[in-house]
Amino acid sequence: MQRILAIVLAVLLAGCAAVVKVEGDQTVNNKLAVKLPDAWNRLNSPGQPYEVWTQEGAALDQLRLWAGLPAGKPIVTLPPAAAGKKDARVPTFTGKMTPDQLVSLFEIMYAADGSQVKITRIEPGTFAGTSGVRFEFLVTTKRTDLQMRGMGWAAVRNDELYAATYHAPDLAFFKRLAPKAEAVVKTAMIK
Repeated sequence: MQRILAIVLAVLLAGCAAVVKVEGDQTVNNKLAVKLPDAWNRLNSPGQPYEVWTQEGAALDQLRLWAGLPAGKPIVTLPPAAAGKKDARVPTFTGKMTPDQLVSLFEIMYAADGSQVKITRIEPGTFAGTSGVRFEFLVTTKRTDLQMRGMGWAAVRNDELYAATYHAPDLAFFKRLAPKAEAVVKTAMIK
């Protein structure tokens, strides 16, 4: 019994080690440089093509950063569907996508678990010094029916995707934390 408790404790402690405080100058995937005016917590997200940073915890807010994702690669790794169910559609980046197609990638990603997504705004924008698209969206989560508000930026350079999305509950978190996410995004530069 003590051995089982020791194993459970070790697993729990290993999970805690997956969160690292980051501040100052940071590099994502050796391709994207950002300056953090405030400290963030970087979450370990193995197998995902993006980094996840949070202010309040993964369930409350997430800033996701894609840096140099090559054409032909999915923007998210989805778990296999349960037995007898159809796999969710995997949004895959191609190098020559239009701004509307880029936004559609992220819409598909946020809806992959059955959540309802509504794109509320699309406009030309700049990300990491490259012309692209800025968009805003709402997500009603399938599991909790919670309304999340989000924003995103995407640009393509040399057939590679550079992007960021930020989402948080629409109640109080988004209004309070979105300016911190925007402050990080404004500093992004391709290396």
